[in-house]
Amino acid sequence: MRDNNNRGKAENIKFSRDVKASHKQSSTTSRRKFGHLVTGLFIVGLLFSTFTGKLVWLISAIYLLMSVVTYMAYAIDKSAAQNGRWRTKESTLHLLSLIGGWPGAFLAQNKLRHKSSKKEFKNMFWFTVLLNLGGFFWLHTGSGVHFTNNVILPLLYRY
Repeated sequence: MRDNNNRGKAENIKFSRDVKASHKQSSTTSRRKFGHLVTGLFIVGLLFSTFTGKLVWLISAIYLLMSVVTYMAYAIDKSAAQNGRWRTKESTLHLLSLIGGWPGAFLAQNKLRHKSSKKEFKNMFWFTVLLNLGGFFWLHTGSGVHFTNNVILPLLYRY
């Protein structure tokens, strides 16, 4: 394009920092969509397994309880970070995710915007999700059913 003096004129200029930022946003958005997909599929699978009798209701109750506890732990930690108070250890947040609270942790990371940009933390979080999903699938195997029937349910009926 030319200006009034017949000199070259730039159009549609983008600074490299703006291009990098837009790429970062699109990759973050695609990762978030992937996380929503994984979490949604897990919840559907958990409910399906529970309602078809493949898993006892207690397993779903544990996931729900741990998700609520984990979400609250993230909320408390975010408040502590904002107010300069004692923080929850990252290892504690990961342990809560590992033992079934990862859906609540994922929700907290997205709704509270807490621990959502720290790459090392997120990598470890997704590792705990994979380990937990491995355990979830194991519960559907013969040895997992045996464990549920002979270890978990007797604990429930004991009290």
